[in-house]
Amino acid sequence: MSAIVRSLAARTPTMLVRLAIAAVGVLLAAAAQWTPGIKVPDEWLRDQLIRRHVVATPEPRVLVVDIDEASLASHGDWPWPRGQLADLVEILIGDYGAKGVALDIVLPQPADPAGDLRLGMLARHGPLVLAQAFDYNALRPQHLRAGVPAGGRPGTVPGALQASGYIANQPAWADVPHVGNIGFVPDPDGALRRLPMYTSFAGRSYPALSLALVNCCSGGAVLTPPPVLRVDFRRDWTAYTVVSAGDILDHAIAARDVAGRLVIVGSSSLGLGDRVTTPLAASRPGLGVQATMLSTLLDQQAGTHPAPWPGHWIALAFAGAVALLTMLAFPRLPALGSAALLVAAAALWLWLADGIGVHDATFSPGGPLLAILWLLAVGVPYQWQLAQRRSRALLNTLRQYVAPGVVRELLRSDMRDPLVPRELDVTTLIADMEGYTAQVEAIPVAEAAALTRAFLDCLTGPVIRHQGTLDKYTGDGLVAFWGAPLPQHDHADMALDAAREILQQVRALSEQRQRDGHPPLRVRIGIESGLAVAGDFGTSFRSIYTAVGDSVNTASRLEQAARDFPHDVIVGAGTVERSRRHQFLSLGERLLRGKEKPVILYTIDSTMSTPAPNVAGPAT
Repeated sequence: MSAIVRSLAARTPTMLVRLAIAAVGVLLAAAAQWTPGIKVPDEWLRDQLIRRHVVATPEPRVLVVDIDEASLASHGDWPWPRGQLADLVEILIGDYGAKGVALDIVLPQPADPAGDLRLGMLARHGPLVLAQAFDYNALRPQHLRAGVPAGGRPGTVPGALQASGYIANQPAWADVPHVGNIGFVPDPDGALRRLPMYTSFAGRSYPALSLALVNCCSGGAVLTPPPVLRVDFRRDWTAYTVVSAGDILDHAIAARDVAGRLVIVGSSSLGLGDRVTTPLAASRPGLGVQATMLSTLLDQQAGTHPAPWPGHWIALAFAGAVALLTMLAFPRLPALGSAALLVAAAALWLWLADGIGVHDATFSPGGPLLAILWLLAVGVPYQWQLAQRRSRALLNTLRQYVAPGVVRELLRSDMRDPLVPRELDVTTLIADMEGYTAQVEAIPVAEAAALTRAFLDCLTGPVIRHQGTLDKYTGDGLVAFWGAPLPQHDHADMALDAAREILQQVRALSEQRQRDGHPPLRVRIGIESGLAVAGDFGTSFRSIYTAVGDSVNTASRLEQAARDFPHDVIVGAGTVERSRRHQFLSLGERLLRGKEKPVILYTIDSTMSTPAPNVAGPAT
């Protein structure tokens, strides 16, 4: 229990740092969603997503009447007489059957009285919406004041933009009921992406031109959209039917192309200056933006607009999932793999954001990317630094004891201290040379040392190749175990495989020495499996990784018992019980030193066993 407590205490600082890094990433994603002050490349990214979904499918509900260069050439330069504008409106409504007309033109000064009177009567009693432009620049030295605002309602709409000035129509039209605002606030890069649906000025609220036209003339339910609405640029300018104002005045188009539509009258003529920058183009007619917003509102009114999704929460949930995934995966991945994981997460998010953007135009697609960038810049280097530190510590301690495959698994694992003593199920192998003293006493010291090294090589190589952990050398033998420091489900069979290979190696060495006139060599091996405590039992002066327990002691007794049998390998009942690939011969019962009851001894049946190939691989 104390070992577990120490392990948790040692891991706590690292876990807290990882948690803090992940939490900061999630907070950055949340701030991008709900804090306007956080600057992320949202608009540029959103523009790219918008362009992927633009369609040119004809919009049959909206007609754009353009006072273009051809109209000005055929019907006179601007400004046109008010009577001519009244003719245009009357033809659209009376002759062509338009449902409603909005003039995307502000007329602040009176002109020809008869024409002004006709336009005023159409605006008061017909489906005509006039335009006015509010100004939102409170820092302007002199606030704009032209004409008289109309069409407002008492009170203010929460969240509506506060205007500081205006350019409205002439005072004679101050009582007309349907007037819409065409003013807007561009984004910092100059692009128009949002339109104020309501504007507050002098205690009154004024609707946007498109909203006023829909509520006035569409025949559907009255809409109350948010105070500021993003322009849904799903339809390209080519999706709209655009006719020349001159053709309307000349009755040069078919009535079926106008009947039942809402009409916006404006100008694409560069000379009139009604050009704006949008996500789709650097220069578009302003009436094109009004037409786009009109389509959006008609979709909402008809219930055909894409169903709203909680994009903010989806983005936050994605960032949280990525943060959690990195906390779990980073300790098990190399730095390059961690970076690749984050790149894959970013690509997945862009794919998701592409679909979410159709259903939510207000969420921050850059928020999760900001979190991913933070994890890439901070989380990956931190985990790399931990891995380097842990690698050096593990290598320094284990490189002389543990198979390379086991070391690699330890480095990939999330174990804070794999050397802390733990109770594990292990198999212990103890090997020794029989008659070592007799072998070396009659030969020179140098030759005895060479024999010892050669014999230990025969023992050590198979242990390492079969993923064993070398505990220690015992002069002319060794102690090794399987199942620690990493658990291995087939540790018994791996130890038996190593024992078989040891027999082959010692037999080959013995035959070589016999050819040189030396006596034969024999190795005695004892193998037993069971619970043991494995870990670093060293002191401040020296570190040693070993296993202690009853099964380890039993393996030693079995190795000693081999001298009384013609078999080189004596196996305990615990190993027999755990083995899946070997067959055994029973040698009967024997009372081992230190045991109260006799135990059954076994040896490997080499005619029936099917050992695994002698190839080193990663620990399992």
